[in-house]
Amino acid sequence: MEKPKLSFWQIWNLSFGFLGVQIGYSLQNGNTSRILEALGADVHSIGYFWLAAPLAGLIVQPIIGLSSDKTWTRLGRRIPFIFGGAIVSALAMFFMPNAEYFTYLLPPLVFGATMLLLMDTSFNVTMQPFRALVGDMVNDEQRNLGYSLQSALINFGAVFGSLLPWILAKSGIANVPAEGEKVASSVIWSFYIGGAILLVSVLWTVFRTKEYAPKEHALYNKIDLEATEKKEKTSIVSLIGNAPKIFWQLGFVQFFSWFALFLMWVYTTRAIANQVWGPDAIDAKSVGFNEAGDWTGVMFAFYSAVAALYSLLIPKIAKAIGRKKVYSFSLLLGGIGLISMMLVEDKNVLLLSISGVGLAWAAILAMPYAMLSGSLPADKMGVYMGLFNATITLPQITAGILGSTLIAFFGGNPMTIIVIAGVSMLIAGLAVFLVNQNSDTE
Repeated sequence: MEKPKLSFWQIWNLSFGFLGVQIGYSLQNGNTSRILEALGADVHSIGYFWLAAPLAGLIVQPIIGLSSDKTWTRLGRRIPFIFGGAIVSALAMFFMPNAEYFTYLLPPLVFGATMLLLMDTSFNVTMQPFRALVGDMVNDEQRNLGYSLQSALINFGAVFGSLLPWILAKSGIANVPAEGEKVASSVIWSFYIGGAILLVSVLWTVFRTKEYAPKEHALYNKIDLEATEKKEKTSIVSLIGNAPKIFWQLGFVQFFSWFALFLMWVYTTRAIANQVWGPDAIDAKSVGFNEAGDWTGVMFAFYSAVAALYSLLIPKIAKAIGRKKVYSFSLLLGGIGLISMMLVEDKNVLLLSISGVGLAWAAILAMPYAMLSGSLPADKMGVYMGLFNATITLPQITAGILGSTLIAFFGGNPMTIIVIAGVSMLIAGLAVFLVNQNSDTE
C-alpha cells in the first residue's frame, strides 16, 4: 500500500520548524567567528573553536536517529526530539553572546565556546529528525518536492538570520561594542530574536503535523512489525557495513562540498575585512571589522535567498534533466563563485560571487537526501540519516584541523582559504558523476 499523497501545505508544515532552526544556525554561522574574536580568540586558531559543531553532530545525530526510529509517543516518533532540541537551542542562543557577563563561572572565551558546543549539539538534535520526518511521510513521487521545499524553508530562514544583525544596526541598535563591553548590541538582540522565532516555528510543526502511527507506518513502508520486534539489536557497525553503495558515493561528494562550506563560514568575515576594508578592520572591535561582519551576514543572506528561489525550481529541473546533472552543475557554479572572490575588492560585487554558492547550497540541502532516501530501509531511515550526517561532520572536522595550518602556510591570508574552498567545491561537482543511481530520475 502506497503512502498517501500529501497536500502542499501538509509538506510545508512537516518542515516549517526548520525555518526557525536555520535562523539560529545562520546567526551561528555568520557571527560565531565575530563573537569569538571579540572574546579574545585569534584568527589563526579560531577554526579549532568551530570544531565543536561537527564533533557534536558526528556523535549526536546517529544516536538521535537510532533513538527516534524506535520511539513512539503521543506526539510521534521524530517530533519529541525536534521539540526538545529546539528548547535547548534557544536557551544556548540567549546565553552565548552574553558570555562576558558570566565571568564568575568561566572565562568569557571558555563560556562562549561552551555555549557554541551546547547550541550546535541541540541544533543537531533538532535537525536530524526533520530529515527523517520527510522521508517517513512523503511518497516516492513527492520526494523531490519534500526535500526541495525543506531546502527552500531552510534558506528563507537563512536569509532572515543572516541579515538580522545588519537590519538591527540599520535600525539604530549599536553595531560596535559599548565602552567596556565585548559584543555589539545588534548581535546580542539578533540572538534573542532568532531564539524566540526558533521556538515558535518548531511549535508550528509540533501542533500541525501528525505522524503515522506504528501500524500505518509499517503498512505504508511494507514493514513486518512482528518480525522486526523479534530481530536482535543491530549495531551501528553492522549498519555501516550494510549501507547501500550510493551512501558511500554521495558521501564522497559530501566530503568536498562540506569541506568548502566550513572554510567559507569560518574565514569569510576576516577575508573580506582584510581585502575590502583593509587596515581599518585589523582590530576585532573596530568599526571596519564590525561592518565586515555585518556584510558577511548580507552575503550569506544573499546566497540563501538565491538558494531559496532555486530550491523551488529544482524539482522541475531535476525532472527534466535528472538529479545528478542538477547537483553537479550547481556545485560547479558554487566553486567558481568562491574562487572569484579573490578578484573582488568591491563589497557589492561580492554578492555576484556568492550567488554561485547559493545554487550549490540549494542542491546540497536537497539532492543528496532525495537521491539517498529511496535506497534506505524505511525502518532504519532515522539512523541512516544520522549516519549520513558523518559525511557532513567529518569534512568540517578535517577543515577545522587543517584551517590554521593552511592559513599559516599561505602567510596568514584568509582569502587564500576561500579559494581552496572553491577548488574543493569544484571537485565535489565533478564527483557527482561517480554516483550510480538506478532510477529514471538519475
